[in-house]
Amino acid sequence: MTNLSQAVQDERTARMLLSMIVEPDDAVTGRLLGELGVVELLRLAESDEAMPGVSAVDAQVWRAQFKRSDAWTLEQNIVAAERAGVGTLIPGDKEWPSALDDLGDRRPYVLWTRGATSFLARPLSDLVTITGARASTSYGDHVAGQLASDLANAERVIVAGGAYGIEGAAHRAALASGGDTIAVMANGVDRPYPMGHRELLERVADLGLLVSEVPPGAVPTRHRFLARARLMAAFSAATVVVEASVRSGSMTVARRAHELGRAVGAVPGPVTSATSIGPHQLISEGVARVVAHADEIELLHQPDHTRPRNEPLKHSPTPRVPSGPVGYQARRGM
Repeated sequence: MTNLSQAVQDERTARMLLSMIVEPDDAVTGRLLGELGVVELLRLAESDEAMPGVSAVDAQVWRAQFKRSDAWTLEQNIVAAERAGVGTLIPGDKEWPSALDDLGDRRPYVLWTRGATSFLARPLSDLVTITGARASTSYGDHVAGQLASDLANAERVIVAGGAYGIEGAAHRAALASGGDTIAVMANGVDRPYPMGHRELLERVADLGLLVSEVPPGAVPTRHRFLARARLMAAFSAATVVVEASVRSGSMTVARRAHELGRAVGAVPGPVTSATSIGPHQLISEGVARVVAHADEIELLHQPDHTRPRNEPLKHSPTPRVPSGPVGYQARRGM
């Protein structure tokens, strides 16, 4: 069996292989990648050398991921992705979004793409993330659509996650206005999810961009949805939440954006609606400012955050977990 380090021809291939083996936003992998580089990381994964800053038990568990992987199969997966027209971007590429560098060690290993990657080279101020409840109301859909349409007409790029509800309304409005839109996926760009949005997401791939940090064929998981939140936050200068429950993933996107020093807006709604609780909470906590019209999004860029713009995003605090396989997997969100 060919070793992974032997199969690697260049940094791009190495990063593609890494994304097929390790879950995104992995703390150990991110730190080692930043310190050693991806080629040295793969070599270390197949050795018995001590890992800097990693206990022997956690190192054993981390290395187990690589031992379960077959280099030949992974290489065939790369060939299949290329034949399917799936592209990749890595740090250093002309169209790599430099905004993701603000994530520090939490930067994605690689981006898998379908569509117009030139959108990612646009200035950060051109991109606006719109997110919100999947179980949205007609009020929320209307507001999200109006915001996306107005922003698209102002030549801004609409970033969303392709989900039902608010995000779907944002994508549709952007496309209907002849504007640009990016769908950030928690699964492979070759597997539209949710299935009910297959036609919409195919249109986004044709006219806009589908992007993911997980490889083709990957299915969405809870951990991948949580990891995606930091990308949706980092891609744009501003994030706007239109309807959300307190436990909505959209709230995670807003909080990640706030941690990165990005602007955050929230659309107020009826106090009788459960989907208004999230935006109202963000406003009351000072995380977000009130947004009712697209023009007000420009006001969000007036700095009032105390966090420096380019300070790397840190992993959110997690409860202390025991060492060993269970502990490491818990930290990875598995």
